[in-house]
Amino acid sequence: MKKIASLLSVAVLAGIITLGAYKLFIEEPAPQVDLTQNQPSSIPVYTPTAYTAAASSGIDFTEAAERTVNAVVHVSNKQEYKQPRNMMEFLRGGGQRGGIVGAGSGVIISGDGFIITNNHVIAGASEIEVALNDNRKYKARLIGTDEKADIALIKIDAEGNELPYIPFGDSDAAKVGEWVLAVGNPFNLTSTVTAGIISAKARDIDEYDSNYQSFIQTDAAINPGNSGGALVNTYGELIGINTAITSQTGSYVGYAFAVPSNNARKIVEDIMQYGSVQKGILGVRGNSIKSLSSQKIKTLKISVTEGFYVDGVEYESGAEKAGIQTGDIIKQIDNIKINKFSDLSGYISSKRPNDVVEVSLLRSNKEITLPVTLVKSMTYDINRLGIQVKNASPKDLKKFKAKHGVVISDTSPEMRRYGNLIGLVISEIDDEIVSNIEDVKNIINRKRNNETISIVFIDQNGERNRYIFEN
Repeated sequence: MKKIASLLSVAVLAGIITLGAYKLFIEEPAPQVDLTQNQPSSIPVYTPTAYTAAASSGIDFTEAAERTVNAVVHVSNKQEYKQPRNMMEFLRGGGQRGGIVGAGSGVIISGDGFIITNNHVIAGASEIEVALNDNRKYKARLIGTDEKADIALIKIDAEGNELPYIPFGDSDAAKVGEWVLAVGNPFNLTSTVTAGIISAKARDIDEYDSNYQSFIQTDAAINPGNSGGALVNTYGELIGINTAITSQTGSYVGYAFAVPSNNARKIVEDIMQYGSVQKGILGVRGNSIKSLSSQKIKTLKISVTEGFYVDGVEYESGAEKAGIQTGDIIKQIDNIKINKFSDLSGYISSKRPNDVVEVSLLRSNKEITLPVTLVKSMTYDINRLGIQVKNASPKDLKKFKAKHGVVISDTSPEMRRYGNLIGLVISEIDDEIVSNIEDVKNIINRKRNNETISIVFIDQNGERNRYIFEN
């Protein structure tokens, strides 16, 4: 037995020696793998994309938000009405008093309580209430409005006259791609701040209507309740008044629009100084499409693709007096490049009568620069009828075989249902001869709201047509 154990030990030892010799002298060494090759030097850390976009640009929104959030207010609009409770009250006009409350935002622009908002936020209000970010509430009074620009100025009387306010910035200097904040009260959620960029400038939402718009477009989220709120840059300066969205749902879908601060500031200053908006007019007309389309370029046989093509010059306007002609292409006004009509209308809207602007244009492929003195608005709105009129030129009167009258320059959508009245001459109102818009204004101002108005139109054939408008 001892003999067997000795033989087994010798065999095991011989095997070990043989295997060791093979590993040492015969088998090729295995390649060494460097475990540090192609491996990350550190563990990756996930950063949310939205944070990265702002942080990597070196922009801090917190300071602008802190400077502005307390100067944006909640504006409530209460409209009184009577709700009939039975047929007798319905017939006699009685009923229980009630109120319709609308809501929006506003921007404090002075320490003594002047506030900008949208006209549509306070339109028709019998009572306006303003709630500050610290929950203080005040009754506000309406100072003035510009319906077409959708801007209104209201005033509250606060204790101490030390309200937080947002200083105006230069909206002309704002650039596409620049970061902005929208501050307001969407869906009655007070003190809401959203961030985005300026997507476009001088944006006209509808190029085919007669409302000459020139908005700042942004992708900062703006929803119902944001109207009248602030669009500010990263310095906390006011560069726009949030006004509109385009959406099939009524809520934000990526496009929002603001009235440029330069235009809003000019409207406010006019209301405070003159009591009404002073509009400086250049006096050039385009056709129904307000920018140069490829079809229009082909039809007109012109070589340029950007600018405003002058389709006509208004009678007695600054453009006519300065020598601007039909067929000229306006390329620049002062230091503002004109690529489309909304560039022109937006800049002119920040000017007043008697301001002088330098107009650079192309005429027969030659560059010309003309100084133009802007004139006062040469139109008058007969609001009851939805008709706008202007003075008739000798050419207009000759065309319609009229001795006197004013020309219809625009009509409301309601009046367009009765046909195209634009361009027709009005020669009489209530059997009184009219020769200019001052005559029209004097006659209309003497009328009571419930009185009928008789108007004589002259058509293209020189024929007189009388219409009676009842309230």
